[in-house]
Amino acid sequence: MIAVSSSLHNARLRSSPPMTDIISIAHVSKTYASGFHALDDVSLDIRAGEIFALLGPNGAGKTTLIGIVCGIVRLAQGSVRVAGLDIGTDYREVRALIGLVPQELTTDAFETVWATVSFSRGLFGKAPNPAHIEKTLRDLSLWDKKDNKIMTLSGGMKRRVMIAKALAHEPRVLFLDEPTAGVDVALRQEMWQLVRGLRASGVTIVLTTHYIDEAEDMADRVGVIRQGKIILVEDKATLMRKLGKKRLTLRLEPALAALPPTLPASGLTLNPDGSELTFVYDPGGPQDAVSALLDALRAADVRVKDLETTQSSLEDIFVNLVRE
Repeated sequence: MIAVSSSLHNARLRSSPPMTDIISIAHVSKTYASGFHALDDVSLDIRAGEIFALLGPNGAGKTTLIGIVCGIVRLAQGSVRVAGLDIGTDYREVRALIGLVPQELTTDAFETVWATVSFSRGLFGKAPNPAHIEKTLRDLSLWDKKDNKIMTLSGGMKRRVMIAKALAHEPRVLFLDEPTAGVDVALRQEMWQLVRGLRASGVTIVLTTHYIDEAEDMADRVGVIRQGKIILVEDKATLMRKLGKKRLTLRLEPALAALPPTLPASGLTLNPDGSELTFVYDPGGPQDAVSALLDALRAADVRVKDLETTQSSLEDIFVNLVRE
């Protein structure tokens, strides 16, 4: 990696107009030599200072898209700009803006934690800053391991070192590609606390994860990619409201042998032993759907012992989108 002149870098950023979108991806396609079509006309804008979750099944194109933005995978068709800079003509400056935590653990096994994180900072032309390196290691609970060789660390600790390396040069955009794979619950929680702090300081976070509950908890917006195509981009709250379903579970006493014919057929199911009735409905639909069902149950002399309402999770929505 060639060091970037900080004066040139700062001058280019000052000359760029204020932007809402820090990453602009336009009509990007990628076909590998094997003939595999990894990306198909992908266009996506990511806002400055947000946490954006990119979700998709294995092989959907998530890692390829991240690799293109980070300059690891060659861009063959389309365009990508980061902070107004083109990833092709302004490669060095763009790469200095980006921190990447890849899925694979690629660290120098014989280096110490302190040395490898400090070296990563120097790769981007940044002057030594021991205070920043110390803060990063402390934030990731790595300070007591700073003199340990990477080869002696657990898988979870190595994952933390990868995050520290990505943060060493103080990037404006941080890509986290499955960052908590193989990490225990306690470490995951500490990582997400750090991510929230980075977002609060203005860093843009792009996250891929198989733990969709993490995306539901962390993300401001969600994008879903399937077979190399972006099929949905939405604010998380709007997505939950538009595509989420509510489930009303009614526990019956006595149990029913079959659904009374006077009850609405749509969205209504009786469990095998007849003790529970489930009604799935759109919370954005007619507001009297539940009231109408309860009135119909009373009219049919069906007795309800208890009821419970649950809301679809982001995982439910994601599974339905990918299946469809």
